[in-house]
Amino acid sequence: MSIKISSAKPLRPRALLGLGLLIVGVSTIALLTRTPRNGPQQTHTVQRGDLIVTVTEEGVLESSENTEIRCKVRGQSVITWVIESGTHVEPGDELVRLDTLAIEDAIAERTKYAHWSRSSAERSAADVVRAELAISEYLEGRYRTELIGLEKDLTIAKSDQLTAQNLLAHAETMAQRGYVSDLDVEDATAARIRAELNVDVTTKQMEVLQQYTKAMELETLKGNLNEARARHAANLERAKMDEARRVLAVEEFGHCVIKAERSGLVIHPSAARWKRGPEIEEGATVHNNQVLLLMPNLNKMQVKIGIHESLIDRIKPGLGARIMLSDKTLDGQIASVAEVTAPAGWWTGSVVKYDTIIELPSVPGLKPGMSADVEVIIDRHENVLTIPVNAVLQTAEGTFCWIKTAKGITQRRELQLGDTNGQSAVVKAGLQEGDEVWFDPLTVITEAQVMALTPFDPTAQPVINQEANHAN
Repeated sequence: MSIKISSAKPLRPRALLGLGLLIVGVSTIALLTRTPRNGPQQTHTVQRGDLIVTVTEEGVLESSENTEIRCKVRGQSVITWVIESGTHVEPGDELVRLDTLAIEDAIAERTKYAHWSRSSAERSAADVVRAELAISEYLEGRYRTELIGLEKDLTIAKSDQLTAQNLLAHAETMAQRGYVSDLDVEDATAARIRAELNVDVTTKQMEVLQQYTKAMELETLKGNLNEARARHAANLERAKMDEARRVLAVEEFGHCVIKAERSGLVIHPSAARWKRGPEIEEGATVHNNQVLLLMPNLNKMQVKIGIHESLIDRIKPGLGARIMLSDKTLDGQIASVAEVTAPAGWWTGSVVKYDTIIELPSVPGLKPGMSADVEVIIDRHENVLTIPVNAVLQTAEGTFCWIKTAKGITQRRELQLGDTNGQSAVVKAGLQEGDEVWFDPLTVITEAQVMALTPFDPTAQPVINQEANHAN
């Protein structure tokens, strides 16, 4: 990662303070020297100009519109052959072949169960018809036959009762005239009683048949019918499921050979090493719905970069970006910025970054996987005073630089700085156009060296515009 931006906030004093300690630790002479550094240019003239603030990140080209070719076989399958990544295919070309042994066994097994389930359904359908006929058979057959038999018995019993009554009356008349004995009258009376009881029994049998036996038999037959229907419904559902499984196994057998539906470039999906994603290669095991291949739309290309969390507030959709490839440079713009950071880990050095997408123009020759250096233009400052960052010293007392006056006197100035691109910073206050500032004050200005070593004192007041003689 190459970042050409620093935050608009002032640089932290501790960084340069540590640098000052390092200089003193290496050589005490550097602190006491009064000789300017030797070099072609020791000062810089402050001028107005434009300052462009950018951030540079590395990224990889990808398509924003990919046709995903997924595994449609349930469970896990083994790849027996796969097309080479980067191949241009036409409709109907084979892309992937999966092992079919397990699916062939599944088809045979499901076919057997489908036939068994169908035979059970046919048998239960006949049981339903028999149960339905049993109700009609009882109502129109057995019940009516029993009822007619009882009605016949009742008619005979009533006839016998009438005969017995007549015989009893005749016996009583004859007994009064002395033609028969009292014993004959008693026999006739007993015959009449038996005839009456026979009528009562037959009548009760008819009532029981009509009110109870019929209802009980109908409930039993209806229960048998409902049971037969439920068993038949279960058999039908089982047969339907077994047939559906067989059909699905046959369909999956067809999915074991994946062919291209359209022409285009075919690539293997990249698998991050830390995710332990399986490589799409011969002998690899893949699972259902796993992406096996991608067919990118080369007319809709983009590049994804990661923006550090310290800069993400300044990155907005619509910002311009320059994409530098190995053979060309393109102009694009930010399309989207992730709301949630990508997870940090050992593979990122625990650096928190946000995925940012840059749209690319439709240019021939762009392919997924190409590396690119992306320079995002965060801000433009026009006609502003700037100062080189290596002419600035940040201390516990504030931010300072040292200028060379027209009389050759070195003078300290306290600065208020704005945005920076890592090389120059915007000067908000403390300098004027034409001021000549010293480069690297720590190496040539004794006062700068002393200030860098001064610990922070919260009660001290900053002193500005004091003159300091530069050693000759």
